[in-house]
Amino acid sequence: MSNNRGDIYEESLRYHRREPAGKLSIQPTKPLATRRDLALAYSPGVASACEAIRDDPNEAANLTARGNLVAVITNGTAVLGLGAIGALASKPVMEGKAVLFKKFAHIDSVDIEIDEQDPQKLIDIIAPLEPSFGAINLEDIGAPACFIVEKELRRRMNIPVFHDDQHGTAIVAGAAVVNALKIVGKKIGDVKLVSTGGGAASLACLDLLVSLGLPKANITLVDLHGVVHEGRTEDMNPYKSRYARPDASALTLSDAMVDADIFLGLSAPKVLTQDHVKSMADKPFILALANPEPEILPELVQEVRDDAIMATGRSDYPNQVNNVLCFPFIFRGALDCGATTINEEMKIACVKAIAALAEKDVPEMVAKTYQGETLALGPSYVIPKPFDPRLILEIAPAVVRAAMESGVATRPIEDFEAYEERLSAYVFRSGNLMAPVFDKARDVQKRVVFAEGEDPRVLRAARDLIGEKLGRPILIGRPSVIARRLDELSINLDLDIAVDVINPERDERYTDYWQHYHSVMERRGVTPETARTVVRTNTTVIASLALDRGEADALVCGSYGRYDFHARHVMDVIGLKDGVSEPSALGVLMLQKGTFFICDAFITQDPTIEQLVETTLLAAEEVRKFGITPKVALLSQSDFGSDTNASACKMRDAVAAIKAADPTLEVEGEMSGEAATDPALREQLFPNSMLSGVANVLVLPTLEAANISYSLLKSLGDGLPIGPLLIGARKPAHIVSPTVTARGLLNTAALALIDEGERPDGLSTRS
Repeated sequence: MSNNRGDIYEESLRYHRREPAGKLSIQPTKPLATRRDLALAYSPGVASACEAIRDDPNEAANLTARGNLVAVITNGTAVLGLGAIGALASKPVMEGKAVLFKKFAHIDSVDIEIDEQDPQKLIDIIAPLEPSFGAINLEDIGAPACFIVEKELRRRMNIPVFHDDQHGTAIVAGAAVVNALKIVGKKIGDVKLVSTGGGAASLACLDLLVSLGLPKANITLVDLHGVVHEGRTEDMNPYKSRYARPDASALTLSDAMVDADIFLGLSAPKVLTQDHVKSMADKPFILALANPEPEILPELVQEVRDDAIMATGRSDYPNQVNNVLCFPFIFRGALDCGATTINEEMKIACVKAIAALAEKDVPEMVAKTYQGETLALGPSYVIPKPFDPRLILEIAPAVVRAAMESGVATRPIEDFEAYEERLSAYVFRSGNLMAPVFDKARDVQKRVVFAEGEDPRVLRAARDLIGEKLGRPILIGRPSVIARRLDELSINLDLDIAVDVINPERDERYTDYWQHYHSVMERRGVTPETARTVVRTNTTVIASLALDRGEADALVCGSYGRYDFHARHVMDVIGLKDGVSEPSALGVLMLQKGTFFICDAFITQDPTIEQLVETTLLAAEEVRKFGITPKVALLSQSDFGSDTNASACKMRDAVAAIKAADPTLEVEGEMSGEAATDPALREQLFPNSMLSGVANVLVLPTLEAANISYSLLKSLGDGLPIGPLLIGARKPAHIVSPTVTARGLLNTAALALIDEGERPDGLSTRS
């Protein structure tokens, strides 16, 4: 352990020293590129913002960063496991806390280290900071000063003040207790709890558990001097005294542990022994939360009690009680509704939201991070994992509702559906782009067939499709394999009710399917025997047949295999829309600069002018489904006639043909990629351009150019892909790439579901 610790310490020093030093920087959120920008951001324009706030202080949340800004404040008197190392030495920890706010909840944060140990002076320094921040996160302030500082600041300040060491730990531990008791079938009002520590976190945990229904009489608090009891004077304070036992009969930890249901340790390593564990009640829950070494190691508990549930504060054991499960998201909710405080109701709402999340199926990104672990409610999974992206979606709305119901929200959320969509955009970069698509899919409620129905990503996408109420999934795969994989993935999906399954090995429609396929392909060299074999083995063909026969409304395939392989089989069965000569593929990339649609990176090697026109018009239709106005640029190495090679001329002639075909479409070219995305440069090169702003539909002259551009943008630009989308097919079908995620499959399915086409009445899919 010491070697590993040494390694991580050295690596951490290198991490912090890497340029730029530390972990935080400040970035402007508005453009500052021109004289006009400067006039708006500062003098003279800024005066209008100042006057608006003077007239209505609530405008500060709309006109400044205050509504999304938290101060992380410490005096360095109780830093992690390091103790009173001082304000300056605590700065790396406080920067780290600020980074966590940004990473997990998109909250901006400033760390403030104050070299002052006197509680009253510390209060007098912090309280006047209220105009600067939307909330205060107190951190690593030793007990009992932390109680005094937080209580007085909450009284003096009209913004949330939250000591995370106390309440963050309490909330996560409380959620763990709620679920552990559910697993073992005990009620909180009946259990006996022993706690070691007596510091800020320990007492906050006890306070919150009492609020959740644990009788104070069932609690025994033990510190360095033994059981806290009435009449004891050594190392006592009013906060500990609340948990003083009325009798002094059990004066040792060993006495207290007999028949205890819960042990809550926030004290020191090796405080709890195997003998203590042996003496506990049936199915005990042990929270050994001392860091870095807990009160007892889980393997020691396992040696003597195989019925015990164990939690620690460490990431290398199951059930890590980590404050990051709570603090970013309770602040997110508090800031979003303008809460004046974080009260008991909001903390309890947070506990319940965390506990409830552990009962839900985990998303793909969590399963990938924690491969090999059981992620279903049980002894090794009583609380969610810290990197579960759904925490913000569950906790923040619950906190907002509690704030509103308890009367501390100054900006109540009126449209929770819109609020939850905004939070979803924090989690999924595609959230804002896909919101109108999801809304339309919910309205039409159609059926989508997934060709690779046994793929874990497809199974997660099917679950999410149902959860988002976007439509009904049809899975092509062997039911026994699908059921086994659902069990392995801990996904609760009822194959008899929630989805339809087409079994390639044995389905009552097999004869109809192969005969349908043969009728389509018999003049292309496909014999009846070949048709039978293909319909037994090729799931893309089966999915295409289901779509062509009206037994599905949309199709998604391609999670493994080559794009052209899937495209050939889909087009064999589905065919093209009337008036379309060739299919094409539209790549969608979400980049920092915006969302860009790229034609055609997957199908047509060297498109003709006619094909470029057709592809561009079909792409513009697809772009409008996202609620985006297409702005089309036909790209070349030539800028507006600067070159006369064949490729440049082709793109130039295609622009003229597109304008003639659709005069309403905003389209321009031929031009370089830089001119397409830089309006100022385009104005300089060609002042009479028909294109305004940044082009969002980029049409490339060849497949090679398009594919290279798509791949480079995706890689170097940290692009989030959607699709690619197959356009020109007679019925809605999309072919994804093998690197697709479950979220990508969900997005693609939603797009397929909103494509035009009526669902025939009376047709259904049977397993």
